[in-house]
Amino acid sequence: MRRTLTALALVATAATVAPTALEAQLSDTCWLRPGRDSPEQLAERASPKTSLEFTLGGETATFCYGSPSVRGRTMFGDTEPYDRAWRMGADEASAIYLPFGGDIGGVEVGPGSYSLMAVPGEESFEIIVNSQVERWGVPITPEVRANDVGSFTRPVTRLDDSVERLTFSFESHGENMGHLVMEWQHTRVEIPIHRGM
Repeated sequence: MRRTLTALALVATAATVAPTALEAQLSDTCWLRPGRDSPEQLAERASPKTSLEFTLGGETATFCYGSPSVRGRTMFGDTEPYDRAWRMGADEASAIYLPFGGDIGGVEVGPGSYSLMAVPGEESFEIIVNSQVERWGVPITPEVRANDVGSFTRPVTRLDDSVERLTFSFESHGENMGHLVMEWQHTRVEIPIHRGM
């Protein structure tokens, strides 16, 4: 089963959603930098704030990220250099909200909120699970990395067709397990998530 993403701050919705309603919708789901972006500015972001909900064991988790576009650039190995920590999105730190304990790629986690970062490589990505969530995504300093819970490595799959906008989806592999799937340009990386029993 493949769940698709829900865009929360797309320009297309800005004309039909009152600013106060848009702001409430975002604040109920994903952390936003306080006091810096009006609802109108959120709707005009080049990288819309986006969320993905998925269910494991009957409980719903949420992943929040800024969704940048390629816009003619080479992303991994150039705009996002290899071997340097990346926030896995744009703007605020990319964050996963789990109502259950379990593991992310083998890194044990309790119920709660975690940011996800990556160190891209040509053949594999190191995925980092971090306990600091409510922050702007860069810079990724030693102080930020001091909050790492753990990390793991996942292989890169090359896509024939280019994906213009950074996209995350969820692929279920049973009631208590699935993969958070990142696709961008010609890169696909799957992040296993298990719900504890």
